[in-house]
Amino acid sequence: MASQEELFASVDALLEEEPQLPPPAERARLREAAGITQARLAAALKTTTQSVKNYENGRSEPKSPRLEAYQRLLNGWAAKYPAHGAPAAAPAAAPAPQPEPVPVPQTSAGPTDPAPRTTTASAAPTVPERPAARAVTSRRPAAKKAARPAADPRFPHGPLAVLDGDGSAYGVDGIVLDCPARTIPELVEWTLRESGLGAPRLHRNGKDADPLIVLTAAAAVKLGLPERLAGHEQRRSLRLPEDHPVVKQVTKAKWQLTQRGFGPWARVYRKAQGSQRQCVQLAVLSWDALDPRSWPGVSEMEPADIARVLGVYAQRVITPRGSTAVSGLELMTALRPPTRALRDDATGNWVPGHNPGSLGTQPMDPAPPEATPEHPVVVGSGWTGGFLNEEAYQWVRPVDLLTDEECTLPYAVGLDLNTAFLAAAARLVVGLSEPDHFHAPAFNPKIPGSWLVDLSPIELDPRLPSPFTPTGERPTGPAWYQPHTVAYAQELGYNVAPLEGYLRRETGAYLDPWHDRLKNAYVDTLADLGVTKDLDDRAFLEAMERHKDVDPALAAVLAAIKATVKGGIGKLRERPQGKNYRDGERWPALERPTWRPDIRAAVISKARVNMHRKLNNMAKMTGLYPLAVLSDCVVYPSPGPSPLDFLPYAASGKPQPGGFRLGPTPGLAKLEGVQELLWAVDLMEKGYNPARHIKGGDAVLDEGE
Repeated sequence: MASQEELFASVDALLEEEPQLPPPAERARLREAAGITQARLAAALKTTTQSVKNYENGRSEPKSPRLEAYQRLLNGWAAKYPAHGAPAAAPAAAPAPQPEPVPVPQTSAGPTDPAPRTTTASAAPTVPERPAARAVTSRRPAAKKAARPAADPRFPHGPLAVLDGDGSAYGVDGIVLDCPARTIPELVEWTLRESGLGAPRLHRNGKDADPLIVLTAAAAVKLGLPERLAGHEQRRSLRLPEDHPVVKQVTKAKWQLTQRGFGPWARVYRKAQGSQRQCVQLAVLSWDALDPRSWPGVSEMEPADIARVLGVYAQRVITPRGSTAVSGLELMTALRPPTRALRDDATGNWVPGHNPGSLGTQPMDPAPPEATPEHPVVVGSGWTGGFLNEEAYQWVRPVDLLTDEECTLPYAVGLDLNTAFLAAAARLVVGLSEPDHFHAPAFNPKIPGSWLVDLSPIELDPRLPSPFTPTGERPTGPAWYQPHTVAYAQELGYNVAPLEGYLRRETGAYLDPWHDRLKNAYVDTLADLGVTKDLDDRAFLEAMERHKDVDPALAAVLAAIKATVKGGIGKLRERPQGKNYRDGERWPALERPTWRPDIRAAVISKARVNMHRKLNNMAKMTGLYPLAVLSDCVVYPSPGPSPLDFLPYAASGKPQPGGFRLGPTPGLAKLEGVQELLWAVDLMEKGYNPARHIKGGDAVLDEGE
């Protein structure tokens, strides 16, 4: 039998539980029966009329102490105005199921992400008061929508909003929220408490995405920010001074900024409360937050269209947290979280443990040949053994190797491989542990690391670039290579005898989920622009010629996806920034577990080898040799102005395997540009690369910013 004290304690616990309100429809009936308007009720509850509307349509619920006051009022009305003869009110809708909690404790945040990370999915919090959303119609034509995942009830208004100077926050799917904030702290509070913005985690051991608020120039000025930032030599160093009134407002309200301060991409946060993160990402359009090289034309769009572009990107890739390079790196971690929950057998508590296949939580120094010349492991050790030089191609065939027959061809046609670095990341096994040093190891292509090998004796056709150097020139002696480069030498029929190796025992396909998500994003966005997998080659070329005009907003998303791939790979070896840096000093990027120049080198090595394999097969099948190669672009002499005039096809009309093939998926080719052959030869004679200029612009690997 339970004691009287135990029974009283149980009853008291029930009395202390949060009050339960009648269903939304009954709330409205009781107010109308009492003859009270929504505005008058709002005044009594010290809230807004819109909030009362939300209470009565089930969009939001009040919080204490307003909750208790509202319940007391409704109970009084219920006693006065019972629903005589009316059917019983429908019960409140059952709450939508929440993701199953994964009990992972708090882990400390790194210096580049001071907001404490959590890999716990919290139980559904009490729904805060949220502004009602009104619909808005974009000026762009609606594209065919891909199937969306089930909406997360914690984030009913999507991952982000674009705020204009009138207080309208434009979200995804055409919604518009009313934002009453007049200062940055008020904006942060509104975003976290009322907006309903955010996005669920991409991995069960990860964390939910912080909501993003994009500020137009008018919104920035309204919130006390300057319309423009100036006074710094480099765009990356732009930020408000610490004595700026807005920075003081943030500090006074007990919010914090990251070490980067208040710049184009500012993160405002407080330490997490339990499992709940308190962090908002801000992007200031007039401070060049959206680089036009990655987001062409987006900054000049209307707020609703900007929200659409960023919303599609957030849905298919990740909610932006900075440049596309930063987002590409963040996506790697979001899909391969460093920790997972493990139960401590001794205490029974959940503790953070290493998540297999991830890079862990601690930064890892590279082997000396994998580092950069200014890295502490090089400067401190006096290393003189050379460095990896696994870079993308920048090669032009010597003009004296052009044949008379080639010079009679009228055209130079450029082919570009779709997201070549993304294609190279597929099923790429990389090292996950620290490197160990070996002398004269037997080569094993399955072991990632850096191998010192002499490939200079290998002699290949000079009309093709060497597969072993980015310049395409023949190696002059022993050099450090990633295993894909050495394995390709074996594939070409040569024996290899490594002199040294810095090899890793723990391995995994770290980039596989990153590749899969970005590949789907790329293919789906192209399909929305009319470039689908079912097109034949001629129809594919026609669709690619007009795809940017189908929907400029989605064309901008496509550009951002491509920039995310290149920028993310480049970020794996981010170099020190700033004129005050001195060789041998550590720089902030080194404190990230994702500072992994060896993984970057492995991706580029595989991409360059893939390119050479296609070039070699093309020569065998067609007798054609390239004029120039730049990264993922190759220029061929052609009898006609189309790739169809020189690409190899079987008698059945199907493309020959092994060479370049047209298509919309990563690794397949598209037309980059067409010029007269004399134009290309003239550039070659002047020392320029026609692959760089056949379309316009620079096609080089973006190191990221």
